[in-house]
Amino acid sequence: MAIAASGSGKLGPCPFGRCDGSGWILGDDDLAYECDCLKPRLMRARSAGINSVIPARYRGVSFDRPPVTTIDSVVVNAIRDYIDRLDVNLQEGRGIWLMGDTGTGKTSLAMLVSRHILESGRAAAIYSLPKLLGRIRSTYDSEPGDESYADFFERLCEVDMLHLEDLGTEKRTEWVLEQLYALINERYERQKSVMVTTNYDQAQLEEQLGDRIVSRLVEICGDPLPLYGTDHRMQFQPPQQ
Repeated sequence: MAIAASGSGKLGPCPFGRCDGSGWILGDDDLAYECDCLKPRLMRARSAGINSVIPARYRGVSFDRPPVTTIDSVVVNAIRDYIDRLDVNLQEGRGIWLMGDTGTGKTSLAMLVSRHILESGRAAAIYSLPKLLGRIRSTYDSEPGDESYADFFERLCEVDMLHLEDLGTEKRTEWVLEQLYALINERYERQKSVMVTTNYDQAQLEEQLGDRIVSRLVEICGDPLPLYGTDHRMQFQPPQQ
């Protein structure tokens, strides 16, 4: 999982041989005109950008398909409301906290939000917390020219949505708590959105991560959206595209 914005990257050669690959044609009047290839190639580039970020298992997740159609309607409606006001929520740094048992749909709903963010042309960073911590550690041994810790941390702080999976599953150490607090607190201060999924309730998460981190999450995300009940993974496989 990685940081990405949909629709980025080069378009490649013009399929009609009319432009230089930029999607624009320079006319005799020195004005640029849109080539017929531009819109369809931008749409394909956007789709490819989204698919490169959203894991294959969740690329077909939708409000009108299982497992979302089987999830508690109160929580699904809260997610729908968040997406309906996506621009305002991201601008004001509002997040989402999905909490509950394994297989109850937390990740499906979170990926649905991230997918809409990418489709809107904004950027999202999607990580399981253990993988994110591993990525941070790898910057300590970066070679000249590689992304430094400071550069990576800045990207994590500035991306429109930081989507963290499996919060609380990492081994608790001073280093882990320091890294997580620095990141969550910096996004809080910059008024940037955070979305987390976790199997722990608020009290358990406070015991695992400490009051400072959890209090920041509450300020960013509000109250957790609880999901309990049947493990949907035993019943449905999310549709793929």
